[in-house]
Amino acid sequence: MKVENGTAYLEGKLTLENAAGLLDVGTKLMGEGVAVFDLSGLQQVDSSALSLLLGWRRAAAGQAVSFVGLPDSLLGLAKLYGVSDLIEAS
Repeated sequence: MKVENGTAYLEGKLTLENAAGLLDVGTKLMGEGVAVFDLSGLQQVDSSALSLLLGWRRAAAGQAVSFVGLPDSLLGLAKLYGVSDLIEAS
């Protein structure tokens, strides 16, 4: 994950294989001032990506955190599971 100016850029896959590790990394980055996660570089996601974003939102504990560049496939999953408001809200 690349970090620049308070934004973390995710690339490649975000699936069950790497979601748990990214939860810890992202939570640590939030403690260092990262407030935006840019997902536009993701090429593959599964439902564990939703769990990760919701976990980051919980870990933010009231801090502002936002997700930008959400892939259409992830937005589709969020709508299917009824959580799109939680991941699209800033």
